[in-house]
Amino acid sequence: MANIQIKDLWMVFGTQKQVDQALELDETGVDVKEIREKTGATIAVKNINLDIEDSELFVIVGLSGSGKSTLIRCLNLLNHPTKGDVLIDGTSIVEFDKEELRAFRRKRVSMVFQHFGLLSHRTIIDNVAYGLEIQDVEKEVRHEKAMEAIRVVGLDGWENMKPHQLSGGMKQRVGLARAIVTEPDILLMDEPYSALDPLIRREMQNELLNLEDYINRTIVFITHDMNEAFKMGDRIALMKDGEVVQVGAPQDFFEKPANDYVSDFIADVDKTIILKARNIMKKADYLAHLGQSPKEVMDKLESLGFDYCFVIDKDKKYLGRVSRSDLEHSKDDTIESAIEELEPILRNTYIRGIWEKFENGDPVFPVVDQKGRFRGIISKDLMISALA
Repeated sequence: MANIQIKDLWMVFGTQKQVDQALELDETGVDVKEIREKTGATIAVKNINLDIEDSELFVIVGLSGSGKSTLIRCLNLLNHPTKGDVLIDGTSIVEFDKEELRAFRRKRVSMVFQHFGLLSHRTIIDNVAYGLEIQDVEKEVRHEKAMEAIRVVGLDGWENMKPHQLSGGMKQRVGLARAIVTEPDILLMDEPYSALDPLIRREMQNELLNLEDYINRTIVFITHDMNEAFKMGDRIALMKDGEVVQVGAPQDFFEKPANDYVSDFIADVDKTIILKARNIMKKADYLAHLGQSPKEVMDKLESLGFDYCFVIDKDKKYLGRVSRSDLEHSKDDTIESAIEELEPILRNTYIRGIWEKFENGDPVFPVVDQKGRFRGIISKDLMISALA
């Protein structure tokens, strides 16, 4: 996992003289198109400031030429920024020397491209293991790890095939396996599914969302499709002409579009087919922890005016809920015996499939990931608001 901070980032293409002229003109308010005509320089990324959190699936969306692919290439220095900084867990990668950058690319970050880039003469297992081979990992160990990654992406049984024997979706799975086999903290994905057929594309989107719970990485995902952005992202940054127009959770774009451009961009988004529990859930105001005393939890619930709360263990696994009434009658040292079951909602469940959950009168449900870790809460009011 890793936290990414992008600070005052610029990427200007051209000679040094052209770049200097472009930056000077920008300070006077000249737009990027006129700057390109006057200087020959292209301002591809302009003064970007973003914080991407640990384990977040962060989507950068925009039309062709918006600067999104240029920006993601700054996160592993395939593009070296003209100005500004990129910090990984507080450390500037812009200042890395060649050895530090090489180590960073080998161990902490991986990238999945739109075009698969598989080595045609190699088998699938050797393609997946390539990154480990570069790290001088022994063949037996790298094949063992490669097979684990192959199983994770659902290609078990295809490891001895060659790339030409695979479909486009399967090749993209190989690319994903190759990216995760080195266990990077950061996974960069530059329009990885745009070349796929619609059905395969949907399958790969769902595959990544499910896989995300298991690989537990910070993911930066690039797309030009707002439906895909809303489906995939915990948060989204919309770019236009090299700048970020709006940043937020999917629901923020519906509730408070920053300007007319944002409103137009999301006009054709169908909420019912892309909004999931993860998109509209919110954080719980209070969670009880296994091992707490009934009195401690009951006093907290009383101070908050809550009738019940959800319970998690030390690994953030969801266990159930406890109510004030049950805690009042408990004579145990811990709350364990007072925990009652309430089936959670997986965070990648579409909201159209959640309505029936509320038929029994429960006003709030816990939201968990594939590993059962507590992620947030969802209510009928939140869903109504999301679709309103």
